[in-house]
Amino acid sequence: MGLIDSVKATLATPAPKSRPDDGSDGAYWCDGCDVRIRGVDLEGEPVCPDCGAEMRFERSTGRSCAC
Repeated sequence: MGLIDSVKATLATPAPKSRPDDGSDGAYWCDGCDVRIRGVDLEGEPVCPDCGAEMRFERSTGRSCAC
């Protein structure tokens, strides 16, 4: 498959379906471990399950979910 055919195939691929609105405003991140937990999936305090460090919250940009 040539370059032109690859580009055509990519453009012909249907767009992914949008996620349902589940109320997620963002995700909690552990910068040391690269662990991410979506805000709606968090139970309790935002601490990393791997290292126990406090996780930072990153909000959605509004265009798409940060999760």
